Amino acid sequence: MLSHDLGTTGDKATLVDDAGRVVDTTTATYSVTFGPGGLAEQDPDDWWRAVCVASRQLIDAHPEARGALAAVAFSGQMMGAVMLDGDLAPVRPAIIWADTRSSAQADRLVERVGMARAYRITGHRLNPTYTLPKLMLVRDREPDVFARVRHVVLAKDYVVLRLTGELATDPSDASGTNAFDQTSGDWSDELLAAAEVPRGVLPPIVPSTTIIGHVTGEAASLTGIAAGTPVVIGGGDGPMAALGAGVHAPSSGTYGYLGTSSWVSYASTAPLHDPQMRSMTFNHVVPGLFVPTATMQSGGGAIEWIADVLEPQSGGERYAALLGPARSAAAADDGLFFLPHLLGERSPYWNPHARAAFVGLGRHHDRPHLVRAVLEGVAFTLMSGLHAFREGGAAITGVDLIGGAANSEVVMSVLCDVWGVPVRRRALVDESTALGAAVVGGVGVGVFSDFGISRRMSELDEPLQPDHTATAKYREAHEAFTDAYRRLEPWFEDRAAAAAVAREGDR
Repeated sequence: MLSHDLGTTGDKATLVDDAGRVVDTTTATYSVTFGPGGLAEQDPDDWWRAVCVASRQLIDAHPEARGALAAVAFSGQMMGAVMLDGDLAPVRPAIIWADTRSSAQADRLVERVGMARAYRITGHRLNPTYTLPKLMLVRDREPDVFARVRHVVLAKDYVVLRLTGELATDPSDASGTNAFDQTSGDWSDELLAAAEVPRGVLPPIVPSTTIIGHVTGEAASLTGIAAGTPVVIGGGDGPMAALGAGVHAPSSGTYGYLGTSSWVSYASTAPLHDPQMRSMTFNHVVPGLFVPTATMQSGGGAIEWIADVLEPQSGGERYAALLGPARSAAAADDGLFFLPHLLGERSPYWNPHARAAFVGLGRHHDRPHLVRAVLEGVAFTLMSGLHAFREGGAAITGVDLIGGAANSEVVMSVLCDVWGVPVRRRALVDESTALGAAVVGGVGVGVFSDFGISRRMSELDEPLQPDHTATAKYREAHEAFTDAYRRLEPWFEDRAAAAAVAREGDR
């Protein structure tokens, strides 16, 4: 099996054998364009070039795999919008999940549908991080461009199109668009009508395990994958990460993902409709299941940011130099907090105007205090999601961790103490999402008999136990952390309104 995980900063390609063992992995990177007003865009063809490079690297390193691949399968960043013309070519850069420019369009949807009703239909709040408001934004601001749009797909769907010539998406990715009805399992006519977006631009929805097509001759020449190799469409990276973390059934427990964006999640047989709408629910890549999720915009991204600022040299050693001294620093315990809303925020506030801030900073605070506050801020934000899960009836007895930041013992320790439950690191923290894609691909072509193999493919470390004295202090600190945000929220809104007026004046 060859799987690809199209993330925010690169494509991770992984070779997995028929026994479920990871043979090799490689990553091809690409850039993101960030700009004023919440702009976040990428060139879709950069994704395709990365898939070509990564595929060829693995196949050149393992030439015996070229003719032996049972399938290629995909995971991809969610909630974006790749707009295509009638010739299936992009009409503009892709607007990715981190883009928050469509606040006015999301507000218009709220006025027309109602937030509570939309949450019941889609499992999500109406929010500018999702696909549908992004389409409205382009229609409103770039009418000539939107007039050329004939199809809209997600990241992995575009690469599947380039590989096979077939156009489709799956329920997991569809459920992250603000345009999907989780009850009917199809596009929501009500949401599309409110958005004034024609249903015909959205692709057919097929199960995640569907063999959507086969590698074309042209794609074979570019990727090194044999022509005719089956391509399984796969799913969105959130639900795929759940599978890669071994969460394939309601009894599989809770997991946390510590990537650029970060989240906590679990599997259920029905969407979680939180009365406070702190969480959202995606369709799982496992048919019939859902993954209630609480996602923050910048989790691992906040850790990367503080590393860029304080330890700008490249290489993994910078994290050891940065995080080690933070192990024993007092931050929240000394009244210092970091609100990690560098890209606005999803769970629990759903506020694209939120911004990051150090609160309670004193003259005596130094590098270790700042770093510790960042780690605690990430843990506090994710803790709000765990509260929503518990209040919705989920039993949170521990959290299994995946994603790059889970490699740090210091990060693990902070999360464990803040959350007050044991945390365990899965053996394949960096490859979990690509591993999930390989499982979906293997099930799709019959190499794997069921999704349960995911739990056997990545072992768990011994659990780290919380310090209950520290947890008790953090419980009080979490209240102060939340209070700091609430007090700053009106200021965030005032600054956003002033910035909007200034942008209008510049036009």
